[in-house]
Amino acid sequence: MPDIKALTAPQEMLILSAAVETGIIEKLRDTPMSSGELAGLMGADTRAVWVVTEALEALGYLVKEKDKLALSQEAQDMLYNSKSESFTGFSFMHRYNVIRSWMGLPESIFTGQPYPREKRRENTKYFMSAMGLSARQSSHEIAKFCLDGKNKGANVLDIGGGPLTYARAFASLGASVTVLDLPEVVQHMSSELTEKENIKMVPGDFNIGLPAGPFTLAFLGNICHIFGEHENRELFKKAEKALQPGGTIAIVDFIRGASQMAALFGVNMLVNTVNGGTWTLEEYSEWLGEAGFYGVNLQASGGRQLLLAKKR
Repeated sequence: MPDIKALTAPQEMLILSAAVETGIIEKLRDTPMSSGELAGLMGADTRAVWVVTEALEALGYLVKEKDKLALSQEAQDMLYNSKSESFTGFSFMHRYNVIRSWMGLPESIFTGQPYPREKRRENTKYFMSAMGLSARQSSHEIAKFCLDGKNKGANVLDIGGGPLTYARAFASLGASVTVLDLPEVVQHMSSELTEKENIKMVPGDFNIGLPAGPFTLAFLGNICHIFGEHENRELFKKAEKALQPGGTIAIVDFIRGASQMAALFGVNMLVNTVNGGTWTLEEYSEWLGEAGFYGVNLQASGGRQLLLAKKR
């Protein structure tokens, strides 16, 4: 049923995201200043900076003392204090980037191609932050479900697991974890690991190959929607070869026909990928069966949809 309340622009997120992108937030993090001083430092329009900072103050992100603007304590905790319960980091910037792609939906309807968007280095950071935050509440329950009591000695391959949220959940349960992700992701996230964590990051492209293993579990968290049928079929075949006999493949994703969000998320893949989408249980079953898996079943865990299958 149409939701009229949903037809509202996310003004707060757009204002805050523009303030991050233009440097307003970072410049006011440690150095309070007036809007005029800020505009001069940025080389920006004085009126525009005043209008935006007034809005940020009204929204609670900035405070003003003696005509000097600074980040509020709430904003400091939300953006920079990882120990705070309200911490989000800059994960919302990924949604900001997604909105930019969605604005190209009319063009994508005619071309069938993703809307062209500039690739910027900081987008990797924003994406990692967003994926890590979204998985935080469900990761431990899903990891426990996937390991099924086989924690100690389990050898997990986390394919595309750069945000490290699931990897840390598996490792906390006693598993050894190998994370495969693109070189730029590994470069960005490796510094996040400590020597005590039983996690190894390997740079690579899973469309080309996977680490040899053998692994107890191949985990694909929100990976399959990025690609089309051919890529997923080939990925499942690679995963089968990397698993030990009787090993498990686990897939977290939106399942078309079994999730209300799957159809909407398919549009997100239309504007952001060449041939990505959301796939039905029947399609997954066919592709996994062809790759050498059996017993495909759909479960709910941690509020997510989880597909499990065994290597023959």
